[in-house]
Amino acid sequence: MARHEKKTNKGLIEKIVENKELNLWESLIPVVLLVGLLFYNIIFKEGEWFGGFSNHYILLFGGLVAAVVGLFNATSLDIIATEIFNNLKSVFLPILILLLVGALTGTWLFSGIIPAMVYYGLQILNPSIFLPACILIAIVISIATGSSWTTSATVGIALIGIGSALGIDTGMIAGAVISGAYFGDKMSPLSDTTNLAPAMAGTDLFTHIKYMTITTVPTILITLIVFTFLSLTQDTTGSADISGLLQVMDETFYISPVLFLVPAVVIVMIIFKVKPLLALGSGVVLAAIFAYIFQKDAVASLDPSSVTAFAKMIFTETSITTSDETLNELFNAKGMMGMWRTIALILSAMVFGGAMDGIGALARITKSLLSVAKSTFGLFASTVSSCIGLNIVASDQYLALVVPGKMFKQAFEDKGLAPENLSRTLEDSGTVTSVLIPWNTCGAYQSGVLGVNVVDYFAYAIFNWLSPIVTLIVAGFNIKIRQLVRKTY
Repeated sequence: MARHEKKTNKGLIEKIVENKELNLWESLIPVVLLVGLLFYNIIFKEGEWFGGFSNHYILLFGGLVAAVVGLFNATSLDIIATEIFNNLKSVFLPILILLLVGALTGTWLFSGIIPAMVYYGLQILNPSIFLPACILIAIVISIATGSSWTTSATVGIALIGIGSALGIDTGMIAGAVISGAYFGDKMSPLSDTTNLAPAMAGTDLFTHIKYMTITTVPTILITLIVFTFLSLTQDTTGSADISGLLQVMDETFYISPVLFLVPAVVIVMIIFKVKPLLALGSGVVLAAIFAYIFQKDAVASLDPSSVTAFAKMIFTETSITTSDETLNELFNAKGMMGMWRTIALILSAMVFGGAMDGIGALARITKSLLSVAKSTFGLFASTVSSCIGLNIVASDQYLALVVPGKMFKQAFEDKGLAPENLSRTLEDSGTVTSVLIPWNTCGAYQSGVLGVNVVDYFAYAIFNWLSPIVTLIVAGFNIKIRQLVRKTY
């Protein structure tokens, strides 16, 4: 067992554990077992083997198996425990950000920001440009909510109904909605996957989002161009009647462009590189103030006491009831408590990754990967393949980010690549492709909610299958591949 110190891009000292007693096949035992148990859980137990936190338990069990493998190969429990503790410590800031994201969902709902985005987004519908309009509406809603699932289950269902009345193929509509929903999901600081990917790769949230624009913006532009062409070739009948939805929102909320001042302030703070905690915290505070000023009835419906109402929208699950069932599904927020599952998954992944670090397994696997993926492009291609493979085998987009993120982190650093390269690749291949696999949780959910089979919308979910291709093109041509900035001491 050997340990050596290495300077990271942040000037910190990172201890890398190498274990000469451990061979490649022994290193892979915890990984193979992890993937096998996850596959069994999804296929045979419908994801409920040990209840709602089954994947968390499997990750912890994988960490235990890794520790046992290490003990049989001259690793001390002290080293394993130290690496696990260091891993847990490293995600303290991302967890705080996730908690603030939960608070944002509640305050932005009750301040009217999310309803206003829905209100103005629906009004851009026009039969002649219906499909690209679906993309834009889905983008607005998913950025506002941070959830592709919520977008599909609300405006997605409405758009399917409207488009069907116009005589447009439901596979096309579903593909447009999913493309826009996953673009917004990737780019929203409220999204759990957008927080999870940089946490796994070792970069910060806003650096990750900014760096994703290199691949994500061209991909969505291509998608919009294709859907604009498809829309212009459609023979539509009828009209897109959304007056009922708009009337309900008018009756429930005060709707005005002034509400967008809050997200505008947050965006400006992000542009000027204000610390994420301060930027998101400001968004929570300002939204709470706007809720008291503009949405007094909504706040009062939550609790007569303003202080208690604000505490509820920040910490607990809240909702606003309207006369429209579709809007009721959308106007629901889970607050900080709604982030617990994602936070627990991150902590479980850190235990697994820490144990793998501690026994020297990640160092061994990384060396093997680098011996195969000798070029920078090969490393990107290996990461993409692993993410898609886990989406197919493990059937869960979170695990398609967590496992490759932990496994490839050191490989990217050894190649002198900044961590945002890894976090972007995880999202470009792990987050978006999950919906293209029928038995994946995302594919099953979207198909069930929209009432369209994955096979029918697969070809039209252009953004989703094009994203990993674009990320490989960018890597292949070495377009803005950011290198580590190493400090000299």
